[in-house]
Amino acid sequence: MHNNIRHWRRARGLSQEALGRMVGLSKPTISKLERGDLHLRDVTIAKLVDALDVAAGELLGDFAVGEARAPGRSEPASERSERATEQRAETAPRRERRPSRFAEPAHFGFRTVDAAEKSRLVRDVFARVASRYDLMNDLMSGGVHRLWKSDMVAWLRPRDGMRCVDVAGGTGDIATRILARAAGGGTRVVVCDANEAMLQVGRDRAFDAGVCAGIDWLCGDAEALPLADASMDAYTIAFGIRNVGRIGRALAEARRVLRPGGRFLCLEFSRVSVPGLAQLYDAYSFNVLPALGAVVAGDRAAYQYLVESIRRFPDQESFAGMIAAAGLGNVGFRNLSGGIAALHSAWRI
Repeated sequence: MHNNIRHWRRARGLSQEALGRMVGLSKPTISKLERGDLHLRDVTIAKLVDALDVAAGELLGDFAVGEARAPGRSEPASERSERATEQRAETAPRRERRPSRFAEPAHFGFRTVDAAEKSRLVRDVFARVASRYDLMNDLMSGGVHRLWKSDMVAWLRPRDGMRCVDVAGGTGDIATRILARAAGGGTRVVVCDANEAMLQVGRDRAFDAGVCAGIDWLCGDAEALPLADASMDAYTIAFGIRNVGRIGRALAEARRVLRPGGRFLCLEFSRVSVPGLAQLYDAYSFNVLPALGAVVAGDRAAYQYLVESIRRFPDQESFAGMIAAAGLGNVGFRNLSGGIAALHSAWRI
């Protein structure tokens, strides 16, 4: 029985094991379903439709929906069409009543929103604070974010001729570090950011610093990068992944644009691992940072969102699991400053 389960699973950035956990099936069973070796029951279709956030007709096709009954039973074409219509009617209201599993993880701070709404809200935040972005990171990290970014580029070990994409890197600080570290002048970095205001800040800053070559500035979405398959030697993202509506899709895009052997590096605020430090960090984050944002940057709400977004982001081990589920290999991470931030590394194998 032909179906599109494999296509939609990969489009959502899920491994067979991850999809199996979502629908209560084993990895071998998912594999058999994708190959068409098993007949699908109606309850299984409903679970897959919900987990992959796709209409039954797109997932299986009308014929496949009609085939979702016990083996050996035949069904006229008219009944298959009627059952397919009923299946769509049953699944559509369910997706309207509550968010799908892919909508549920889309949080704007402590608010639950759908992914499209989160993208709009995040763009608005960064449009307001673009000119004060480094100040924002200085306040949130005590200025240590500059050392963390240097650590990230040192771990990347950029070489001459390397082609990199720095996602959500509008201010250009990662890109300029990569170019400065790579000898020979043949390295190129594509800075891709969804926010034009951030890109403008980065372009102006790079030009002011005399960095006029080696960087391409591109406005684009992390969940649908405007880049060719297997076109990049490295993918970097610093303090941007937690602002993505669908992290799984962004990670799948990272794998798609990387060449075999390409490197993935992500720097993000994470979960404090040092006893006693977590309480101090929470007190500073929730009480001091929003107040500083109001006084220094004139935008308390933006800083409140950023603090909340850090707490919503998965811990180091959970995020490593998401990276692996997207199909990247040799996943590892390093804690920085006691886990206040973490560097995650992986490879396209």
